[in-house]
Amino acid sequence: MPRGRKPGFNETCDSCGRDLHVCLNCRFFLPGARGDCAESEAEAPTEKDRRNQCDWFEADPRFFVATAGKPGLRRAADKARDDFDRLFGGGS
Repeated sequence: MPRGRKPGFNETCDSCGRDLHVCLNCRFFLPGARGDCAESEAEAPTEKDRRNQCDWFEADPRFFVATAGKPGLRRAADKARDDFDRLFGGGS
């Protein structure tokens, strides 16, 4: 989804097929707050991971960070996997 564009109510992720317009992807999502929402005017849905029609929804900026193609993150993941395999004797 392009940065700065609000996803449609029925829009899904091209990669995984999950709903995008969900509480968990909203910048107002705040576990522990009333309805788990920092926006006091919003009527929070009970299912935070399912599409909803909240007009207060704003995509959380942290979801716009691409990680799969960043070499530094890939190296860190490979190192963590190698460390785990060394520690527990796993590996392929």
